[in-house]
Amino acid sequence: MYHAPDIGGYNSTMIRVAIAMSGGVDSSVAAALLKEQGYEVIGVMLRLWSEPGYETDNRCCTLDDRILARGIASQLGIPFHELDAGELFRRTVVADFISGYARGITPNPCLTCNRRIRWGFLLDQVQALGADFLATGHYARKRSVSGQPSAVSPQFQLLRGVDARKDQSYVLHVLTQEQLAHSIFPLGEYTKPEVRAMARQFNLPVAKRPDSQDLCFVGRGDYRVFLRRNAPEVVRPGEIVTRAGAVIGEHQGLAFYTIGQRRGLGIATREPLYVLEKDVETNRLVVGPRTQLGYDELITGPVNWISGEPPQTPLRLAVKIRYKAQETEGLVTPRADGSVHVRFREKLRDITPGQAAVFYDGEVCLGGGIIGEK
Repeated sequence: MYHAPDIGGYNSTMIRVAIAMSGGVDSSVAAALLKEQGYEVIGVMLRLWSEPGYETDNRCCTLDDRILARGIASQLGIPFHELDAGELFRRTVVADFISGYARGITPNPCLTCNRRIRWGFLLDQVQALGADFLATGHYARKRSVSGQPSAVSPQFQLLRGVDARKDQSYVLHVLTQEQLAHSIFPLGEYTKPEVRAMARQFNLPVAKRPDSQDLCFVGRGDYRVFLRRNAPEVVRPGEIVTRAGAVIGEHQGLAFYTIGQRRGLGIATREPLYVLEKDVETNRLVVGPRTQLGYDELITGPVNWISGEPPQTPLRLAVKIRYKAQETEGLVTPRADGSVHVRFREKLRDITPGQAAVFYDGEVCLGGGIIGEK
């Protein structure tokens, strides 16, 4: 029995939904579910920027992806549109990625893409096509708090997906009430194995297709190669030092290292050393033993509270400091400038400026902010 996603009490037969398609199993099954549930469905696919001369297409929208997505739309009997967001993607997602590394942080481009491209450009475009909602293949759920729509805009909560291993609420913490109100997540009630099984039931040719990878725009190399070509100014060798200031080696560029990293430092010592800090001003990589690694607090930049209102008092919440990190309890204290201070019971070794700290109350994602950004 397929579950109808929460859209706030509307009748599905009266609703036009644009589904963001990628040629992958998740968005394809999401499209099929929406059609099965009686929505008027439109397929849309974004054309994103790729580096000229190194790869023909962005890995999120290769020629094969586009052919598959168009074919699945045809199989389902729904219209299909390709939307060019290449230049906007370059000026926002790619520029922010490069700027982040120049500032010594480790940015998460998926967050910028969701904020500026998917729930910015794409949502505007599909509404111009007459769509009431934008649907995606994310593993997350939406819940209406106030029930039936009224003259007052209904309030919605963003919930974790039921599949804990695939839950993507972390990367959706950037959504506002207005954006969430116009969003549908058809896969939130399912596990990945169930989605692949449904792909077979719907006779979709993508049932066994592997999941897409992050960093869709870096080409066939890794991000280090991409930075060398596109931002050589952020790739400057410098000294590797201890907290006491002793020089013990040379790094190849601060952008090539992340907090907590142990391997690949290129130094021989009696005990393992880890990256503790990246000092952009002096271009020094600070390393030390495991006992010196980690902090029991962090400060974010401005927090997006999905409810639209920050808490008025400190709250003990579950906090995730990376997409794949285990959550841990922290005391979250709002600050006057919109940021928060988070205090943990013990040190966390992977607190990394540029990543997001995302806050949960049980299954509800409350919002989040970028670590170390003021």
